[in-house]
Amino acid sequence: TAHPGKFEDVLARFRNHTVELFAKHGMVNLGYWVPMDDKDGATNKLIYVLAYPSLAARDAAWKAFGSDPEWQAAQKASETNGKLVERAEQWFLQATDYSPEIKPSGVATPRVFELRTYTASAGNLGNLNARFRDHTVALFQKHGITNIAYWTPAEKEKGAGETLVYLVAHPSREAAAAAFKEFGADPAWQKARKESEEKAGGSLTAPGGVKSVFLNATDFSPLR
Repeated sequence: TAHPGKFEDVLARFRNHTVELFAKHGMVNLGYWVPMDDKDGATNKLIYVLAYPSLAARDAAWKAFGSDPEWQAAQKASETNGKLVERAEQWFLQATDYSPEIKPSGVATPRVFELRTYTASAGNLGNLNARFRDHTVALFQKHGITNIAYWTPAEKEKGAGETLVYLVAHPSREAAAAAFKEFGADPAWQKARKESEEKAGGSLTAPGGVKSVFLNATDFSPLR
């Protein structure tokens, strides 16, 4: 989250320095996005995903990045008129066993991304994952929703054991609304939902437990 008036400077620093330096130190740049709506941070928030072989490799990479003279020079030059970042939050995630391989396109396509976060009802994350694995992912594809990635928080992270985070893409927001409407009316989905909820004794998600944020990829995002 950028300080007021500093968001374009944050984006420029990532575009001109940070992304390349992350790669230099072994971090895999997957994607960089800006929320589409003001309520989600359209004017001050950058959301990005990096991948590492392990947490130990992650720690070593960030240590090397932080001490890199090129990064230190870029940071100093960009902050001549004050710091750019107000706060930074991180979340360690692990891919589910049904998450597709992320394949950065590197080429802009006419689509928007949607980051969805589900909080499972008590004891039902396993059942929620099973429904996605066995039904939802394929039905999304059937109705034109592109599956990008599915994650759960790592052990001891906020939401571990109860949260599913996933990223999908659509040709447009209008297409997203139409696709989810078709998906919801699909007899195969209705059957899968009914059977999974009967087995679990109720909804697999907690009340108010489905959150959605629409995103635009930045011009320097590998996944676009």
